[in-house]
Amino acid sequence: MTEQAGVKKSWASVLYVQVLLAIVLGAVIGIVWPHFATNDWIKALGDGFVKLIRMVIAPIIFCTVVSGIAHIQDASRVGRVGIKALVYFEIVSTFALAIGMVIGNVAHPGTGFSPAGANAGAVASFVDQAAKTKSVDFVLNIIPDSVVGAFARGDILQVLLFAILFGFALLAAGDRAKALRGAIDEVAFGMFGVIGIVMRAAPFGAFGAMAFTVGRFGPSALGNLAGLIGLFYLTSALFVVVVLGIIGRVVGFNILRFLGYIKDELLIVLGTSSSESALPQLMAKLEAAGCPRTIVGLVVPTGYSFNLDGTNIYMTMATLFIAQALGVDLSLEQQLTILGVAMLTSKGATGVTGAGFITLAATLAAVDPRLVPGMAIVLGIDKFMSECRALVNITGNGVATIVVAWWEGELDRDKLNAALAAK
Repeated sequence: MTEQAGVKKSWASVLYVQVLLAIVLGAVIGIVWPHFATNDWIKALGDGFVKLIRMVIAPIIFCTVVSGIAHIQDASRVGRVGIKALVYFEIVSTFALAIGMVIGNVAHPGTGFSPAGANAGAVASFVDQAAKTKSVDFVLNIIPDSVVGAFARGDILQVLLFAILFGFALLAAGDRAKALRGAIDEVAFGMFGVIGIVMRAAPFGAFGAMAFTVGRFGPSALGNLAGLIGLFYLTSALFVVVVLGIIGRVVGFNILRFLGYIKDELLIVLGTSSSESALPQLMAKLEAAGCPRTIVGLVVPTGYSFNLDGTNIYMTMATLFIAQALGVDLSLEQQLTILGVAMLTSKGATGVTGAGFITLAATLAAVDPRLVPGMAIVLGIDKFMSECRALVNITGNGVATIVVAWWEGELDRDKLNAALAAK
């Protein structure tokens, strides 16, 4: 009796089990009692949890990057890591875009679909935001107007830029900065402690977010678009298992074991539809799996704007779906243009829910303006698509970090094998 009770208590105390049960319960509540599920307080559970996580993302990134850079001996190593990360991002992002386009052309998910009833006016705000987004503005936005403002807004790239500069400053200061480096390490330790406390609320956040999503958007919102959702999830799974799986095999790890290792983070992302909600825990787990702190601190935050594999798959597939649904025949040249445009527009997306829909608007407007009104067709199901985008994004960033660490010859193979074998 005592052993059975102990086993039951141990099983119920595991975070991923709690989150999984919360997601299922939230979905059931959303279907059975949609009015209750769309209550402001239910929605606040999900929104509040994500806000709690975002509260410490900026200081964690700052401390991790500064500490990593300040403790290294070779300053050129930071630039080398950044270049390798960007090269990897571009190569894998191209694969993601191409897979979405190939599957979209083969499966023809939009053929025979009637866009009747779609509200074109509902996409106006997304189109306006996309029209105002320019490449030069994205580059300039990396530079904060003030350091305090960057931390206050939680802008990952702005905080990352300042952290890199500050880290180099401490590196150049040598022994004079020894006490400050120690203080930053202690602050980082404290911040990860805060994350440990906040994560206890993850099941409540996942329940609230899932209940509200299902109660507000589904299951009636799925309708005839269920085929597109299923195809997108299938394509995303294919990308993770095949493309990232091959990359993992080359580096020397099994992608399925890696997914098992980060299952807590994946379930949190599934519940909240935001890959940012799992960023701090992902960084900690990658360090525990043998990736140096400097590489983790540079690759993971940068990847949230430059390595959005799930968003890339979504953009090419959704573009083809809309074109097929509207009866617009896209030539090979136009489809190649989609690849080029999507490669640029996706760089402005972040891990925040809804960013993929804005980048889709920018892509459609650049390829063929006739396609823009078709965004109304997929607007109702975008919330369900964003969950899959976030799952692929966080998985891709985790794999990217291990690859760059391996490429640099600094991956602790023993730690990696031990971490993956334990899950």
